[in-house]
Amino acid sequence: MDSTNEACDLGFAERVKFYSRPYIRCLLYIGDTDSGNNLFTKSLYSKLITSSHLLEDLLDFHGAKNNSNWYFYRELAAAVRHLSLAGYSQKHILNRLVFYDIDRKEDFRKHGEIVADFINRSLINLAPVITQEAARLGAFNNTISAYPAFQFPDVVTGEKLEYDIDDEDKDQQQDHIVRISNEFISIADDFDTYEFYEAYDLEGLKDLVPEKVNEVSIRRFEMLVHNLQSSFDTYVIHGGFQFGNRRLKQFRSYFSVIFHLLQIMGRLLHFYERHLIEVGYKSIYKEVREKLSTLVAPDRLLDCTINYGLHFVNHYFMTGRIVSFEILKENVEKGMIHVPIPRDLGFHCRPSLLVAKVVQKYGGQVELVVNGDRFDAGSVLDIQWAGGKIQKEKINEVVFEGDVRALRDIEILAGVNYGEDRMGKGISLPKDLHYLK
Repeated sequence: MDSTNEACDLGFAERVKFYSRPYIRCLLYIGDTDSGNNLFTKSLYSKLITSSHLLEDLLDFHGAKNNSNWYFYRELAAAVRHLSLAGYSQKHILNRLVFYDIDRKEDFRKHGEIVADFINRSLINLAPVITQEAARLGAFNNTISAYPAFQFPDVVTGEKLEYDIDDEDKDQQQDHIVRISNEFISIADDFDTYEFYEAYDLEGLKDLVPEKVNEVSIRRFEMLVHNLQSSFDTYVIHGGFQFGNRRLKQFRSYFSVIFHLLQIMGRLLHFYERHLIEVGYKSIYKEVREKLSTLVAPDRLLDCTINYGLHFVNHYFMTGRIVSFEILKENVEKGMIHVPIPRDLGFHCRPSLLVAKVVQKYGGQVELVVNGDRFDAGSVLDIQWAGGKIQKEKINEVVFEGDVRALRDIEILAGVNYGEDRMGKGISLPKDLHYLK
């Protein structure tokens, strides 16, 4: 009880020393070891993340953001935390890449190693500056020694545990597979806002960040993809990457690598927006920002974030979408319906658009069949082409074939004359079609 009371009675100066100790020991280890990227293991990143986070919280609680003497030390802790979080995710990608069934793997690896090197070199640059600042503030003294190397072993070995649990399909997983595939396609479509055609130069990077690409928007996509991955692991398959349904394993590879890339982007964007670009007007803010910019190059950080992160997220959303459509074809139940054409005006703009929206919502393939000719019911233009044939041949009823989920809604839509009256004006749609409003 007495020792507990003594710990609670520690003042700010002693608490800073206490929380700085494991943090400084990591930094001394980084500074004392000359083995390049090999010393940065997941266990080292993890220790850097936790120790810097605790120290940053302590400093924030005691008002370091508003104290010119402690502000730089606080910003350095934030730099270590966010760089280490990005480094941990990048290390995870490189460790797991052998199991990812994705395209452009070697090109992706090469660029990923460049990003890892930038993060690690930035941490190496920060280490001596942080120890000097800690010494100036009395947060540690020369009696503290670096952690020994055995404290930070790598998690990867050449051994493999025996595979003795079959990764069988779960009961009733088909509905979940279809739902997750559709959600992936929807997220990928939303991410198309961030078009990437070629590498950005420095001027292009600064125009892009943070005006169009920023932490808030990227972290939103990170959450969506993480939820998708969690849903997949819960409702589809539990197992690893070597056995089982190859198509499903490949699908998971895509949103797993996208998720970790978004993690890296989010952390680097946070550090850039919060700590490297000019937002404050006071001299201490400008002075600290300039110091950080000499230790963590803002231009390189943007290059890694956009020309690596954004580029490959875009690419793997694009190729993952192809896998999603293939999975949908394999798992969507197919059917056929006979429905009347829109009365009086036929398949002009409004009914064609509504039918296409129904098909696009579910992501499965649906065809409009007119006297043996087939048209893509997910394309407004195709439906209108079909409308010309229908009008020319005076056809009153057509057939839709494909995804039964879309067919069900098309049948409902046909029951209300495809959402319009006989004069071509829009009418209220049934509740089941609320997504068309």
